[in-house]
Amino acid sequence: MAKDLLQRYIWLVDTIRRHGRMSRGQIDQLWMRTSYSGGNPMPRRTFYNYRQAVEELFNIEIKCDSATFDYYISDIGDRHNEGVTNWLLNTAVTNELLAGSRAVADKIFLEQVPSAREFLAPVIESLRDNRPIRFDYHAYGRVLPSEGVVVEPYFLKIFRQRWYVTGRHTASGKVKTYALDRITRLIVLPETFEPDPEFDAEEYFSSSFGIVFTHGEVKRIALKVESRQARYFRDLPLHHSQEEVVHDGYSIFYYRMRISPDLVSEILSYGSKVRVLEPRELKAMVRQELAKALENYNNA
Repeated sequence: MAKDLLQRYIWLVDTIRRHGRMSRGQIDQLWMRTSYSGGNPMPRRTFYNYRQAVEELFNIEIKCDSATFDYYISDIGDRHNEGVTNWLLNTAVTNELLAGSRAVADKIFLEQVPSAREFLAPVIESLRDNRPIRFDYHAYGRVLPSEGVVVEPYFLKIFRQRWYVTGRHTASGKVKTYALDRITRLIVLPETFEPDPEFDAEEYFSSSFGIVFTHGEVKRIALKVESRQARYFRDLPLHHSQEEVVHDGYSIFYYRMRISPDLVSEILSYGSKVRVLEPRELKAMVRQELAKALENYNNA
């Protein structure tokens, strides 16, 4: 696909999304201000083709209200699919904005994160076609990589700007998760597999924080958070089960989650601004990690 075409699709979706509902005349007025138009309105056939391409690429349907002839973005209906679609669109918009901002490239600083670009496309292909993947995997803490790992992929997840694939490890029959940036020599195998109809990808991590799945019991978790830090928690909830009770100078946030190493690390990252109230086992785990950290400095 020509880069210029992609930019035009993104412009159309982003324009209608920002304005809510627009007539063809209103769309043309804004279109003629862009460098794509040459100062001319968008031809009817071109508008139709762009709508079709947007639906195919982003799963976004641009509908027409037959009563007012206004165009609007159709409700996707599925919250998960809507989140994926918004992520794809926002990523595309950001990429196009950055690509057009070379003059200020020295003033834009991006976080360096592990790259998954090499294998993201083939993993998505394997998910689409229900085909296993085979790869070598070098887990942290292991001297040598595991070679020839075969997995039937179930879903992809991004956490802390790293991509992970979760699926059935064929040798053990267990569901496991792998970081794409720790994978080498990945190939998509020619055979197909039947996904487990009992496996619910949405449910798998619904009671977990992070990427590490644990089989422990779902616990009621209470965190006491200083009022200033609580604003951050409101804007970026730790988990979809989050509930807040506001007090003078602090808030208590309640969750229904399984305890995991990722959750302990997250709590520790807030230092003295966050305190575990319950359950006792989570409080003990955080206290133990703090004691280990303090011991490192006592022995220095």
